[in-house]
Amino acid sequence: MAAAAGWGALAASSLLLGALFGLRRRWPDRQIGAVLAFGAGALISAVSFELAQEGFEIGGVGWVAIGLALGALAYFFASRALDRHGERRGHRPPSRPGIGAGEGGAALALGAALDGIPEQLVLGIGLAAGDGVSGSLLLAIFISNLPEAIGSASEMHEGGRDRRSILALWLAVALLVMAATIAGWALADAAGPAFTAAIDGFAAGALLVMLIDSMIPEAAVRTGRIAGLVSVLGFALAAGLSNLS
Repeated sequence: MAAAAGWGALAASSLLLGALFGLRRRWPDRQIGAVLAFGAGALISAVSFELAQEGFEIGGVGWVAIGLALGALAYFFASRALDRHGERRGHRPPSRPGIGAGEGGAALALGAALDGIPEQLVLGIGLAAGDGVSGSLLLAIFISNLPEAIGSASEMHEGGRDRRSILALWLAVALLVMAATIAGWALADAAGPAFTAAIDGFAAGALLVMLIDSMIPEAAVRTGRIAGLVSVLGFALAAGLSNLS
């Protein structure tokens, strides 16, 4: 369990790191968009080579398919519920005027928690299975966390929230997703390959919906055509790490 907590803390630390970066200055849209695009490419690689492929090998296509459907539906309905309450901004361009700076920043914090839990569940499951740490999955999680935390912290600070409360919020989010790594380790230790394959599928489904619905469109809005090139770089690096691990 100590290893799961340690690696989970490392992956989640980018949330707090991003919040610290966001409080230092206002980051240009193009810079945040480039990080989003790079993280999206890395996540596509992780979904392909670390989640779907390993799930097929461990538990078969059927269990992965069930998890895939459940993860996609869970993320879709959870994000819709947050949108209805004005608590998440992922589906809208960053320049959208309909939401205040402080509210939009809190929305990104909630979105980061929603995105991060299935990612780090899988990280814990891999550790429990004795597979070690997936470098590509760890990179994808770390990179994809940064832009949400940077954008959230800078927006909340501009909206009048003090630095201490912003850092406390992101520390709470980081601890929550770190706990998901420990939970994944504990669940995998008590369950068979079918359950592990279903969890792999669940994480893949949730991440695919998030990527298509939120992360990729926002990267394109912020950076323009260069987003595609940067995402390929992220995919290539993560895929290379996956083949090395």
